[in-house]
Amino acid sequence: MISPEHNTSNIPTVGLLDYSILNGDLDKIKFNSKCLINTINQYSYITAEKDKDFKKALVESDILLPDGVGITAALKILKGENVKKIAGADVHQYLLEKLNKEGGKCFYLGSKQSTLDAIRIRLNKEYPNIKVGLYSPPYKPQFSDEENAEMISAVNSFAPDVLFVGMTAPKQEKWAHLHKEELKAKIICPIGAVFDFYAETIKRPSKFWINLGLEWFIRLVKEPKRMSKRYLYYGPIFAFDLLKMKLGAR
Repeated sequence: MISPEHNTSNIPTVGLLDYSILNGDLDKIKFNSKCLINTINQYSYITAEKDKDFKKALVESDILLPDGVGITAALKILKGENVKKIAGADVHQYLLEKLNKEGGKCFYLGSKQSTLDAIRIRLNKEYPNIKVGLYSPPYKPQFSDEENAEMISAVNSFAPDVLFVGMTAPKQEKWAHLHKEELKAKIICPIGAVFDFYAETIKRPSKFWINLGLEWFIRLVKEPKRMSKRYLYYGPIFAFDLLKMKLGAR
């Protein structure tokens, strides 16, 4: 299992306003006994500016990953840093490979039961050394205290090395941040759409498009109704904010 003596000190980061974003590779990360990993992209950046609880969850992450060409472009333009994009799917794969090698446990909290069942089937084939736990919470904007207690109990009775949370942003990040200290998990990682990608209920764009920095475009073409606001509305807003930040830095 993932060693508890690891720590998250001295992780290379680069600042983007209030955020400290990882500037390095996943295999250079050293984990401590309680580590909250989040990702930031242009959508979450803009959303967090209007949602103080979401922003607090991102700012207080132990590790904040640069997920999206918008963020990496901003860091290049404003800081002159060539930061590598690390998506939720990347950290998911990295942690599964690590758990499989070390014989650990992971828990998937979120999504429909059918999606979780598909995840278990694929996980058992690809990573047979991992023990997996699953819990499908009710699909609703806000959970009751009783529902929160049931989810926390399900996680804690399994005591995973890694807890993956998939409730869509920003709900998943805020939930993980709020309950971090109650959860008996060494690593907590909200990863949203990765549940569907791994279950193959939604197909992630190929490496060809990812390497070109056009994963967002293919997702927009495939899911225009769901993704149009994220990319066609929030994208220009982020670009305008980036321009203001650049001019303000002069």
